[in-house]
Amino acid sequence: MHALTLVFKIQNGAMLHSSPLLRHLGRLVEAKKQTFSSFDELLANSDKPILVDFYATWRKVLLCGPCQFMAPILNEVSAVMSEKIQLVKIDTEKYPSIANKYRIEGLPTFIIFKDGEPYDRFEGALTAKQLIERIESALKVKQFERDIDDVI
Repeated sequence: MHALTLVFKIQNGAMLHSSPLLRHLGRLVEAKKQTFSSFDELLANSDKPILVDFYATWRKVLLCGPCQFMAPILNEVSAVMSEKIQLVKIDTEKYPSIANKYRIEGLPTFIIFKDGEPYDRFEGALTAKQLIERIESALKVKQFERDIDDVI
């Protein structure tokens, strides 16, 4: 079995893009590769929710507008939400079994995982503000549902 190498976004002390949001925050978001024996291991060992960006490298070569649009957006979102969520990028061409398991058909596709399970799923390009709102909304709604279940 091949090891699963995923790219994580991590925060540092300078700037990567000329984004006004990142300039304001004064943070650098850069890729960090980590290897896991499986995607399930990654999900099981995460101490915070994970936003997975399913993409394909061929889409960028063919100038897929939404795929190219999302790259700097994901950097911004990762910087802003680094305390709340971990960003993982999975190339569907390198890991087709993971793409098939989660029925990835359109790109880019995003899935938020919490406690190892899919929480929310959406496709296509969003602005940084829309993506942050989507993540926060999904996590709040699910937390609210859990709190209600605990009371009932």
